[in-house]
Amino acid sequence: MAKLSFSATVAAFAEKIEGAVEAVFKESVQEVVEVMQKPEGEGGRMHVDTGFLRASLMASTAAMPAINSGKNPAPGAGKNSYGFDFDQIEAVILGADVNDTLFFGYTAAYAVHREFGSNGQAPDAFVRSAAQQWQGIVDRKATELKRRLGL
Repeated sequence: MAKLSFSATVAAFAEKIEGAVEAVFKESVQEVVEVMQKPEGEGGRMHVDTGFLRASLMASTAAMPAINSGKNPAPGAGKNSYGFDFDQIEAVILGADVNDTLFFGYTAAYAVHREFGSNGQAPDAFVRSAAQQWQGIVDRKATELKRRLGL
């Protein structure tokens, strides 16, 4: 469904402009990931304590990165001990073709618990809420590209 919506959004002008579809696709994907990763303190839905969950995000064009049941922050890890490096994510996005399926997954053992909630804890829904913004992001990126191209 996302591919159909994506194609419909950019088809009208992109067919005439070489690279337009790819640009809108890659910029849109990057923004969805940024929304997923945005901490609560900055208006996002990602709960950040040590930063371990954010730092566990991986990207692939082959398969969904697997959760590692033993992957947890080091005992005694302090606030924001783990930094997120966008380089691996960006490399996968830049290397992707518009026909590729991109997989983004958190490998931290507790990722599912943060996304969906558990033991009475409310869900953070950082992945689902970002994915729900896909169409709006694509529309905005297509509009931005049209403006930059003077269309």
